[in-house]
Amino acid sequence: MIYFDNAATSFPKAPQATREALLCMLTNGGNPGRGAHKLSLRAAEKIFACREDLSDFLGVGAPERIIFTQNTTYALNMAIKGLVKTGDHVLCSELEHNAVMRPLYALQKEKGITLDTFPVIGLGDEQIMENIAARVGQSTTLLVCLHASNICSVSLPIAKIGAFCRAHGIRFAVDAAQSAGHLPIDMCAMQIDALALPGHKGLLGPAGCGVLALGEDLSLGTFIEGGSGVDSRSNEMPAAFPERFEAGTLPTPAIAGLAGGLSFVTSFGLSTIEKHEKELFLAARERIESLAGFEVYQRETPGGVLLFNHTAIPSTELARQLDKAGICVRAGLHCAPRAHDALGTPAGGAARLGFGIFNTHRELDALWRTLKDLP
Repeated sequence: MIYFDNAATSFPKAPQATREALLCMLTNGGNPGRGAHKLSLRAAEKIFACREDLSDFLGVGAPERIIFTQNTTYALNMAIKGLVKTGDHVLCSELEHNAVMRPLYALQKEKGITLDTFPVIGLGDEQIMENIAARVGQSTTLLVCLHASNICSVSLPIAKIGAFCRAHGIRFAVDAAQSAGHLPIDMCAMQIDALALPGHKGLLGPAGCGVLALGEDLSLGTFIEGGSGVDSRSNEMPAAFPERFEAGTLPTPAIAGLAGGLSFVTSFGLSTIEKHEKELFLAARERIESLAGFEVYQRETPGGVLLFNHTAIPSTELARQLDKAGICVRAGLHCAPRAHDALGTPAGGAARLGFGIFNTHRELDALWRTLKDLP
């Protein structure tokens, strides 16, 4: 089996991730923060160690500002709905995933917010910044955008956007679903107020754990309430971070696996990962474009994601044929229909290759042979 669907979830996982998740279930099986016995304390230690590692890796500055969530979507909902008030104006890019767009559309109905999108495709950083500035008004309170796209290898100038938002008193939330573990992130330097990311994609951990990292001066209302193991007589969630936002039992094995994956990524090096994925992109583009009837979208931007189509074969059928040959890709709209509109794909979307550190050029040769022999 050849796996080119790392933009959906990484596979295989880092060896450290699977080892740490299994070890946690075998030896650290207590409920963290829900007891003073050894198993509970061991689980709590695992979780705190992962907070420290993530805080360092992401430039957060304080481990308690690492909030564990179910996934990136949950983290984005917490940030967006916690930052937006009735009548606010919000900006986002034209490439956003439904994890950003659907919460914003819900807030349009519930709180009467207004929403503007700024273009990205085909534009340089300065043009993107000019388009953002042109859309800012007196009621603009939040800019939320992705760091890297999930359907192509375009990334946004996050540091420049962060500096602009800070200078204009606008909160800045970033979807790092496709950049964490692929591109450098320094939350403080990039002046990001809220950062959402998964454990199971570029950080090579298991599914079931996401992260919301909060800036130093940012506080949110609670998104969910329940047991926290702290101040149980109070009817309200505790004021202290991270317990204020982590109601219920945390997925300790997934967090332990995330810590293992993060250790692997850190030791391997982001620059090595980024270089490898760009090389795979360029090699895949060359092979695909050597065949008649194929098109690569946003071909001039190499990175971890390549989107392509065949003029006569729908993307879903293309993916089905590749699956029969033992090659995993994802077809369709990838939960980002407006991004597909921006790239000009057909109504049914396109086929996506999501590269990872374990992919090889030999696998690309197998992909080329399969595409060449399609009926």
